Amino acid sequence: MQRSGNPRVSVVVPTRNEARNLEVVLPAIAAVRPAVHEIIVVDGHSVDGSVETAQRVLPWAKAISQTRRGKGNAMACGFAAATGDVIVMFDADGSADPAEIPAFVSALVAGADFAKGSRFAPGGGSDDITLLRRTGNAGLNGVANALFGTSYTDLCYGYNAFWADLLPLLDLPDPQTPAPAEGMLWGDGFEIETVLNCRVAAAGLRITEVPSVERQRIFGRTNLRTFTDGTRVLRTLAAERRRAIRHRAAGAGRLAPRLGAVGVPAAGPRDRAFGSESYGLDASGPDASGRGPHDAGPYGSDGSDAAGYPAELDDPAFTPAGGIPVTPREPLDAAGETGATRSVRPANRDRSGVRYALEEEPS
Repeated sequence: MQRSGNPRVSVVVPTRNEARNLEVVLPAIAAVRPAVHEIIVVDGHSVDGSVETAQRVLPWAKAISQTRRGKGNAMACGFAAATGDVIVMFDADGSADPAEIPAFVSALVAGADFAKGSRFAPGGGSDDITLLRRTGNAGLNGVANALFGTSYTDLCYGYNAFWADLLPLLDLPDPQTPAPAEGMLWGDGFEIETVLNCRVAAAGLRITEVPSVERQRIFGRTNLRTFTDGTRVLRTLAAERRRAIRHRAAGAGRLAPRLGAVGVPAAGPRDRAFGSESYGLDASGPDASGRGPHDAGPYGSDGSDAAGYPAELDDPAFTPAGGIPVTPREPLDAAGETGATRSVRPANRDRSGVRYALEEEPS
């Protein structure tokens, strides 16, 4: 894999019943210069001819069907099919601007591991967000920053890019794992974007925010539901923090080694890029009512966490990488003493002095 110069860029476009939007979006992505390496359209069992439209308007695009259901599974299927050095997450509704793709790639080439789009960074903006959603996003942003020690300005935005060799650290459900009889695997639904933001922070990766302007959806109606989706994001933050604490308590430490660093093997075959075990929803995950266009059913209530992060080797220094660096802080306490049933952390406060909870750490 090439982490310099002119990396090959794979753009993953999850879609469900977005045929009219694909007619506009796919040619616009193909027109980006320098040219993208491949465009992967992941179909979520559309009934409006989305796959046929993609093949008609851009014959060289790769069109695949997701293996289960949910946006997270569609993303994981696209990640597994990607052959480029860089993976760009791109929504099919026309809200993202393909002309910004080079800025994301530049941030990665300059040293970032994960390039996160932000509508609220200087130079960013939105033609679509309402005052209510903006206020909710700011609140969720503050919770994420307090729990994971980040400095995110825009948690709830799905336009992101990252180096493909980081897939093993993301530990997403294997696309080939059969769907459960009931519910969905944790990470298969719309929580995927929050999950990724939490895991790159917990892994100590170098994150750069890239200013981005969100446009209005071209055709169709938005699938966002402010209160339902906001509650779901909040529960996802709690679930992912508990997951990070469990990994730390198990000895993995907060920071995972960067792939390709001295003494750390580079990423292996793509079939090793995903968790070897399926893992489902624990008590802190999203509720069953949180459903979107990619979510054909409620979330399950069983399953366990997948394997942990690789063992910690060192504490890699943060390197600004163009755009706006998101500087990690240390959000997690050390594990309790050997033999202790639990440790109770003192009250914590974020930068504005607001106390936050989640004090109990499992042994």
